[in-house]
Formats: sequence, C-alpha cells, structure tokens
Amino acid sequence: MTQIEAAAASSQGAALPKYRALAFGVTRASVRTTADGVRYVQAETPLAPYAHRMTDRLLHWAEAAPERSFMAQRARLADGQRSDWLHVSYREMLAKARAIGQALLARGLSAERPVAILAENSLDHALVAFGCLLVGIPHCPVSPPYALVSKDFEKLRHVMGTLTPGLVFASDARYAAAIAATVPAEVEVVLGEGALPGRASTPLAALLATEATPAVDEAMAHIHPGTITKFLFTSGSTKNPKAVINTHRMWCANQQQMRQSIPALGEEPPVLVDWLPWNHTFGGNHNIGIALDNGGTLYIDEGKPTPAGIAETLRNLREIAPTVYFNVPTGFEAIADAMETDAVLRSKLLSRARMFFYAGAALPQALWDKLNRIQEAEIGERLVMGTGLGMTESGPFALYITRPEVATGDLGLPAAGMELKLVPTDGKTEIRYRGPNVTPGYWRMPDATHESFDEEGFFCTGDAVEWIDAQNPHVGLRFDGRIAEDFKLATGTFVSVGPMRAKITAYGAPYVQDAVLTGINLKEVGALIFPTQAVRELARLPADAPMQEVVQHHAVQAHFQHVLNKLAADATGSANRIARAVLVAEPPSIDKGEVTDKGSINQRAVLKHRDAAVQALHGGTLPHTIIPR
Repeated sequence: MTQIEAAAASSQGAALPKYRALAFGVTRASVRTTADGVRYVQAETPLAPYAHRMTDRLLHWAEAAPERSFMAQRARLADGQRSDWLHVSYREMLAKARAIGQALLARGLSAERPVAILAENSLDHALVAFGCLLVGIPHCPVSPPYALVSKDFEKLRHVMGTLTPGLVFASDARYAAAIAATVPAEVEVVLGEGALPGRASTPLAALLATEATPAVDEAMAHIHPGTITKFLFTSGSTKNPKAVINTHRMWCANQQQMRQSIPALGEEPPVLVDWLPWNHTFGGNHNIGIALDNGGTLYIDEGKPTPAGIAETLRNLREIAPTVYFNVPTGFEAIADAMETDAVLRSKLLSRARMFFYAGAALPQALWDKLNRIQEAEIGERLVMGTGLGMTESGPFALYITRPEVATGDLGLPAAGMELKLVPTDGKTEIRYRGPNVTPGYWRMPDATHESFDEEGFFCTGDAVEWIDAQNPHVGLRFDGRIAEDFKLATGTFVSVGPMRAKITAYGAPYVQDAVLTGINLKEVGALIFPTQAVRELARLPADAPMQEVVQHHAVQAHFQHVLNKLAADATGSANRIARAVLVAEPPSIDKGEVTDKGSINQRAVLKHRDAAVQALHGGTLPHTIIPR
C-alpha cells in the first residue's frame, strides 16, 4: 500500500496533502484480548527470512559491490579543520577488518575479555568494531562523555568493571586521564594516533599491518545467530548503567523487520549522513545496520545538534544528499531554521530524500508544520516523517507508523515477527516485547535480567501506550509516557508526565527544548522548563549574553507567562495543570546523566540533581517563578 492509498483509507474523503512516494509495509495487525484485559498484538505481515550473521552481509557486499563506498569521513588537516571525504569501500573494510580480527584473535580476546572502544564515530572506530565483529569477539562502544566530560569517571569505572576488557581502543590521547583512572595497567591500549604519557600503547597501524590467516575464516565459521556482537550500556538514570547483550540474531532480524516496515530501505542502496553516536543503538545498530544490510553508504557527520556543532552538519548536508535522513527533534529544529534562508541546503537535502525519521524525544507540532511548509515550497510535496518506538533492548526497531499523516506521539504497529503484550498497569497500559530482535538479557546481571522479563518471556519496557483509534487497531498505537516517570500528587491523583511534557513543548514552541515535571507527593504540579537557544530572540540581548540573563528578561518572562496561562486555561484538574514553573538557565548535564548524547532529557536524574531548586520552586522561594493568572 502506497502512502497515498494508506492516507486515503483513513481520510474519509478529506483533502490530502501530497507526499513524496513512500510505501508502508506493515499496515494491519491482529489483536487477541484475554479475560483480564491483556491484549496481544502482532503484525499480520509475517517476518521474511533474514541473515544468520551480520558478517555475511559484509562478505556479500564486498563481493557484489567491492568498490562501493561503505563509510566516509572528512579528512582532518593539521590545523584541526576538516577537508575532503575519505572513503572506505566494502572491499577495503573487509580486508582491514580481517587484519584487525587476526590481531585480536592472537591476543585471546573473548566475551569474557572483550574490546572496549573509547572514541567518537570515526573510520578508525568502525575498523576496530568490524574487526571484532568478523571474528566473533564482542566490543563495547563506550559513551565518550563518560571519559571526556566526567570529572570522577564513576560511570566509566563501572563500565570497565562490568566488561573486564582484554583490550581498550582509544582514538587519541584525549582519553589519557580516563584510561589512567579506569583501565588496569595489564590491559593493552591501542591508540588510533598519538601516545599516552607514562603508559605503553600499541598503534592501530600495527593491528592493520597484521597478516590474516585461515584462523580468521575458522573464527567466522563458528559465529552463529546467538553470538554476541556488542554490549551497549543503558543510560543508567537511577542505577548504574546495564550492559545490554546484542546478538547477530537481534541485529539481522531487526534489519529485516525495518525493511518490511519501510520497503524504501531495500529499493536502492541507501545514503546516510549521520551524527548519531554509535554507543547508542539508534546510531550504532539502526543506522550502521541500514547501510550494511542494504549495501549503502554512511557519511560520518562530525557535527551535532548544538549551537557549536550544527554548522558542520549543515556543511555536510549541503554537499551530500541522503536518501533517508535521521535525527533527533533538536537537530531537525536547527536544520529547519537554516533551511528557511539557505537555498543550497534546501535543494540538496530535499533532492532525493525519501523520508525523514526522528526518535529520542517528541517532535513539536510547530516544528513539524515548519518542515512541511519548507518542503512544499521547495519541492511541491511533503516528506513522510517516520517515527515509531524502540529501545536498546529491542535492537532497537520495534514499532513503526502505518501512514503518512502522523501526529506527535504516534507510534504505529509492531514490526513483522514481533509480538506486543499490552498490560493494564496503574491506570495506564504498559507495552512489552517478544521477538527475535529482543535482547537475551544484561551481561553479568542475572537479577536485572530476571526482573526485566515477565512469566511469558516478554520484555517489560516501562513505556505506556494507547490506541490512536480504539475502534481501528490498524491505525496503531500512540505513546502515553513512561510509567516510571508518572507520579502521584498528595491527593492521590496520578500525573501523566509524557503527555504533559509534550503539551508544554508544543505550547512553548519554538522556545522549549523540554520540561521536567515536579510535584511528587505535593499538592500541585510544577515544571522546570529548559529553553532552546531561540529564546534569545525574545530577549534581543547581545549574542554572548549569559543564559541566566536571557531567561530573566522581561520579554521572555512575559512570553512564558502567556504560555502558562494558556496551559492553565486548558487544564481540567490538578493533575494536568502546571501551577508554577521556572525557566532553567543551566542546561541538562551529560556528566550527571540528566541528558543523553542524543539530547533526550532524563526526568529522574534532573529531579535528583536539582532537588534544591524543586523544593524552592514549590516552597515559593525560587526567584522568577511563573504562576498562571
């Protein structure tokens, strides 16, 4: 069913916007309801056969399209500037991965002594990762901020203790302090470039110079669907991060599930321009997997959706036209702002993109509308904004939309071959997963693994959902917040955090990045509101004015007074009425776990680390508190 047909089926004759052609592969689901109200949901589309090992896909493309570029990264000049693209073909990736794999085998590495990677996304990072993958040695891409931003290295120390790596790869000497604090002296360190002061290291060039032997082929032959590919650590919002076991079965099944939900991925070799960090499943599994499984090319974007990093992303998108583009809402916001005045960017980015895709947080409707306006003006049609639901433990792809007309929070239907279990929980409905793309558990954490699966083997996500249309399950599900984030007021009334955060973001657009709700066991709901950089436009202060001065400016305060008044006017009771709020000048901290590398706010970590501000907000002693009138 094409997007026009899918939209027509649900439009009831309404005028439809025009969308660039895109098929939807999973549009119907079967639902079984038990006597206790539990519902089991499956796609009517069966899961097609998929590869047993992701290494098979690398071998396939190295033979079928040996000179095609698999990955590319801008060369770095002596002055730190980036120049033209360096490419690694499928043939080169296989040859270099074989050399590295041989070197790793010689060191006796294994799941008990895996490879830990301390590096941002890069060609060197990819070479080491694929060297591990090729010979069945698990690796773990560690969140760079654990080593480069953290002052106490607490999370990195936990990661290293959980993994007990036999080898650590670091891109350069910027990681020296972190290595000295967390990596035992007997563990070999391999460096992409440079040297470590006071510690011996092996250059990556030495591994690349290793001559591959039949031992590599023998190791490859022993890889099976259950072989571990990597460990990916969760964010660790309330406890230490957990190492999610990722297997070949998970990765291969998930890629086939994606292709069946989004047929366009397999219709031509995809081209991606991507910054999403490889220590997260979105960038490291979802997007690398799309390129590898479908014979595509991934251009490594060294930019980020931040004021300092967005220029590099925009530069890349002016040069490389992706066939599908992935980002988080803050990234799309910056790109939309730039496209309004940048004709070259608009032309290149929209020239052959089949769709956009967002994840990580809710996409404000105002941003959605802006993107639609820009696309219609430039190319005479809209691009489908794909989205869904997933997590590290599901590979990550789990649900995907079923039609082009998507609203904020829509998730769609389960991927082929995956079963959902919808369980009534405290007035909400928790969604649980079972399927070949779901992790077998957490590494060296049997208790956490046991607690995460129910008696039928479904993974308990903690995410809440509801039907978009209760009378038509084929339209799919909508996000209804995180059950663990919801809380009760002193009156016993539940506060549904997810929908309220989305409403604050929508009403405050484009000046709200996210909000954290407060008021646990109190009489009213409050909010810590994190503004976007766009809020500076309201204040009209110098560009270098401190954010504290910006958020306290009378024009900014007046605007948010209006936002809170509007929210209060629409409220129906204490549980969905923001009674007091404050604009937070200090951005959420990666080091404290308040925000992930992708920009997603961690509610519980923010509440923990800013408890004094929360208490002052509700105690009436916090300056510049905004109260609806």
